Amino acid sequence: MSPDLFTPDFRLPAGAKPVACVDIGGTKVAVSVATAAGVQGRVTEPTARTGDEGALAAQILRLIGQSCSSSGTGLADIAAVGVASCGPFIMQQGLIELAAPNICGGLAGPARGLPNSWVSARLEAPLRDHFARVRVENDGIAALEAERRWGALQQDGRPLDHCAYLTWSTGIGMGLCVDGHVLRGKNGNAGHAGHSFVSDNLDALCGCGNVGDVEGLVGGNAIGRRFSPLGYPDSATLFVAAKAGDTRAGALIDDLCRVMGRTLYNLIVTLDLQRISIGGSVFWHHRDWLLPKLRAEVAGKLPALTEGCELVPAGLGERVGDFGALALVA
Repeated sequence: MSPDLFTPDFRLPAGAKPVACVDIGGTKVAVSVATAAGVQGRVTEPTARTGDEGALAAQILRLIGQSCSSSGTGLADIAAVGVASCGPFIMQQGLIELAAPNICGGLAGPARGLPNSWVSARLEAPLRDHFARVRVENDGIAALEAERRWGALQQDGRPLDHCAYLTWSTGIGMGLCVDGHVLRGKNGNAGHAGHSFVSDNLDALCGCGNVGDVEGLVGGNAIGRRFSPLGYPDSATLFVAAKAGDTRAGALIDDLCRVMGRTLYNLIVTLDLQRISIGGSVFWHHRDWLLPKLRAEVAGKLPALTEGCELVPAGLGERVGDFGALALVA
């Protein structure tokens, strides 16, 4: 979905004060402003990873100012800020900081190659110094809320009660809903099944310090780290080669889908879900190739639990992160 495809359904009510929407990923930060005229002024930058632990918050504040300027919105008029962020989160004096493996280099150490030694990055406190209302949620939870409100996790105009959202991107994140309740956990970290162990592969160092978890095996940046010695420096190169008939690349993708398919299966049988919508850059850019493989990994396994659960592309497409941040405060 391109930025010009926002429909009137996503406009704030007439007279409503504007809100800022912040999507923090392991690769980029995107900020936009929602008003009664629509969602405007989208700006993006690579996620800050250098400087001190306040560098990311400073980047977000600067980008909110740029988005306001681009959309003709007064910064002082922003009534709320919704932040959809990769996690995990930790709490410091009741406020959220990021302990995100793809941002904080102090978690896995120098071997991970991140240009900082942060164990956490300040987030909520600096934003609350500037804005009266701030809501920070894991990006999987935010995307889940958006998909249930506007996207693929609804039926006959009503949100599904038993569903999940999964992002296959730089990292692996999830949002979970059971019996109509969005699961959050003690620090807002429910859904971090991307850090569940599935393998002992010594080449699969995750940014969190785990070796052999789902994200360390199939996350977007893990693909480059694991397969560069084979001539595939990133996920795009791997998929281009596979689609051109490279059988080794095709076999590697089958292995990735086996790991991800088992992860999806585990979610389904643990939570008894109706539907999982899938987004994220790795999946979205190759969804026609990946979705049948993922469905095949689940199909026929313990039908009493897996039958009746659909795997579908995210209804909000590439903009699910933007809509996720909007869903937190709209």
